[in-house]
Amino acid sequence: MASSSLPRRRLIGLSTKMYFSLSKTRDFTSQFLAHLATVPPAQLSQIDIFIIPDFVSLAETALQLKAAAAPVPIWPGAQDCHWEDQGAFTGEVSPAVLAEAGVRIVEVGHAERRRIFGEDDATVARKAAAVSRNGMVPLVCIGEKSKGDVAIAVDECSVQVDAVLSGLADDAEVVLAYEPVWAIGASQPAGEEHVLAVVAGIRKLESVSRRNGQTRVVYGGSAGPGLFSRLSSGLDGLFLGRFGHDPERFVQTIREVIES
Repeated sequence: MASSSLPRRRLIGLSTKMYFSLSKTRDFTSQFLAHLATVPPAQLSQIDIFIIPDFVSLAETALQLKAAAAPVPIWPGAQDCHWEDQGAFTGEVSPAVLAEAGVRIVEVGHAERRRIFGEDDATVARKAAAVSRNGMVPLVCIGEKSKGDVAIAVDECSVQVDAVLSGLADDAEVVLAYEPVWAIGASQPAGEEHVLAVVAGIRKLESVSRRNGQTRVVYGGSAGPGLFSRLSSGLDGLFLGRFGHDPERFVQTIREVIES
């Protein structure tokens, strides 16, 4: 059975990038959990939620989330990892250690990693495979560099998607985070018609449509409150950046994803 015919749970989460101190991450998580407690557990049971802090804060955040007794499990996430489980890779982070620390989802291939650190599709694919083989979910960032035609955007994304999926087991779970590079950090997200058209094109890719594993597609790129209701017909959720760094706003957006 192809993944397109399987029911897909909604997914929403955020990355703190390198904006927060250790104490701020701790406070954010506490405040987020307090606001989340106002959402009925029956509604929360319909979605998956994740928080991706920096590496220094990660182990403490994972323990904080586990100890909180939230109505539903909140997935701890990591912002990157190495493609090997162990070895002489000074300064890198092992996916095996992330799994041991309780990490559930790992972001790979963000546009900043590609642009600043020179990561190419082959590197991203190796990292995604490492995440998956260690029992975690790869959150693979994809997106076109320049604003323009839908067909061109789909073609550019298809190269990124095909590279990653070729290295994953057919039944492995994966999340594709569509983030037009030109929209990341912008004051406004990409137009909903453009986003929906590109995502529809991504879902039709042979490497996606024929998979048996769950393949969810979420939107990033300046995503914030009020956006998902306009994208819910084609998207499985949102990947928030700085727009979700206010815990009350984050929970507000979670409500919108549930209600949409």
